[in-house]
Amino acid sequence: MDREYYKSHTMSWGTLGTVRPFSGFQPQRDVIQIQKAMEKKDAAPLVRILTNRNNAQRQHIAKIYKDTTQQNLIAVLKKVLSGDLEALMLVLMMPPLQHEAYRLQQAMAGLGTDEETLLEILCTRSGKELRDISAAYKEMCKKDLEKEAKGETSGDFAKLIVSLINKEDVAGFVQKDIESLLASLNEKKADAAPWIDILTSRDLTHLNKVLMGLELESGHMVIPALEKKFSGDIRLGLTVLVECIQNPDAYLAKRLTGMKAPIVQGIMVSHSEEDLLSIRVAFLKMTGTSLYTTLQVGHQYAQKTHLGNNKHYGKPQA
Repeated sequence: MDREYYKSHTMSWGTLGTVRPFSGFQPQRDVIQIQKAMEKKDAAPLVRILTNRNNAQRQHIAKIYKDTTQQNLIAVLKKVLSGDLEALMLVLMMPPLQHEAYRLQQAMAGLGTDEETLLEILCTRSGKELRDISAAYKEMCKKDLEKEAKGETSGDFAKLIVSLINKEDVAGFVQKDIESLLASLNEKKADAAPWIDILTSRDLTHLNKVLMGLELESGHMVIPALEKKFSGDIRLGLTVLVECIQNPDAYLAKRLTGMKAPIVQGIMVSHSEEDLLSIRVAFLKMTGTSLYTTLQVGHQYAQKTHLGNNKHYGKPQA
């Protein structure tokens, strides 16, 4: 974490998230204020409260709201809000695992598949997290995530997606893995199988050693080599996976540079309590402009949310 980008003396370094548990949390008071805001159809208090509470506190608020009013908070929010702000508030109210499952479901919904959102989630989560997300997907959608993914993809890309869903850490030998990947690159038609097998079944420390060793022995950077040897969805899948192994913060920051509302919203909500500060650092290094400033300038909906600039951390430097 590069502290030079964050000069505020009020910033807390105990977490890389931008949303923390709200100190002095009083859910009953929050519910009263939310009720008043609903009656006036005033979105400002809703935004102020819900973006300055962590997810566990939001769930507590929803429970007390239901106990107090006999109404579902999410259903009431739908009546009062609209557009991007409604979408944001609704995903903020989802438990984290359900939110990731929802994003996967949306990536596969309708005509066509959003391959990169699938890859973003599957490549940046651990095997344990993905098992929990798969369980949440089954509970929410009444469908099996692996079967759904198989139905939406094909060929080597489908094999990669399935392997990512079932990601595990299997012991391996660095040099042997380097040799397997190097042999694939040296073939006239590169074989995706060793890449899929190795990159989805080793821990990150092992994989970074493999990728660095491969670059030294081949004399080429891994991603350009993959882009030259593969095509289509499997090229996208392998390059995203390598990017996420080498520097997940930089990969997510690159995704944010496109400033597409669903992508920005998905990443910020998913990472706001985990590592959004380090993604912001990567964004600033990549673009020369802070994520906070970019969102203010580029998106009306971003001006209404404090996820990237929670008051516990002070205003980030541009």
